[in-house]
Amino acid sequence: MAWDEWDRAKADVAARQTSVRLNQVPGGSADADLVVHQDDLGAVGHEAFGLHGRLQKQADIAGAGIDKEGSGSTMQAAAALKASGFALGGELETTVSVWTAQVKAVLQACAHISNHLDYSQKAHAADDEAIAAALRNRDGSAVAVSRLSEYFK
Repeated sequence: MAWDEWDRAKADVAARQTSVRLNQVPGGSADADLVVHQDDLGAVGHEAFGLHGRLQKQADIAGAGIDKEGSGSTMQAAAALKASGFALGGELETTVSVWTAQVKAVLQACAHISNHLDYSQKAHAADDEAIAAALRNRDGSAVAVSRLSEYFK
């Protein structure tokens, strides 16, 4: 990058105005860069919760057809194949182990998404309230934008 390009880039950035926008300010901008509606978060969280429940019930190949010793039918088949000298028995055990690990990872991700969205809704609502309270003068009127811009110099 040539020196004059750097000067032009700095001038372009300096020419842009910095502004602060709160979600709950009346008459706010319609072109907000991050918009999340509580209903959207709730729907995603609900889907993640539902997927978690379905996966837990339907994707457990290690526990399907469990016997008295606690081995599922797939692991029983793997043991029988190994006992008969088939290499497929060991491969089937590996498949069950990898599958189980992957299912656990997806279950954890679903739980994390659901829990995080619940937390995010509450945390961001509390943050909005705290910011709105902090940006008020003693008489309850809003802090002037010119005073706010002093913080960004």
